[in-house]
Amino acid sequence: MTETLPLVLVVDDAATVRMYHSTLLGDAGFGVREAANGLEAVEAALTTSFDLFVVDVNMPKMNGYTCVETLRSETVGTAAPIVMISTEDRPGDADRAYAAGANLYLVKPVAPDRLVRIARLLTAGRRVVA
Repeated sequence: MTETLPLVLVVDDAATVRMYHSTLLGDAGFGVREAANGLEAVEAALTTSFDLFVVDVNMPKMNGYTCVETLRSETVGTAAPIVMISTEDRPGDADRAYAAGANLYLVKPVAPDRLVRIARLLTAGRRVVA
């Protein structure tokens, strides 16, 4: 029997942020893929079943809010939890994320142990031993 790792899609237009989040989650035992914008994320979700999405807000081609709304409207992205992480911290930013369909809204920078803890919590039981 083999255990399948929870698979996370990290979506951010900043390569350094993608690498940082991917490394943190990968080192914590997650399978990780990356997308540079919301459009790439939606395209990836159409071909791969992800257990968690970590999505930035401000991105070219398709911003995070539209990405989350699109994922929630497609069959492939409706079940997986979505964490939005952004530098945006104005009143209403979190409300807008939740209205789009996010499960959690975090403001950058997020402490590494907090991100890993949240990812483990949100993906608990999503992959089974095969």
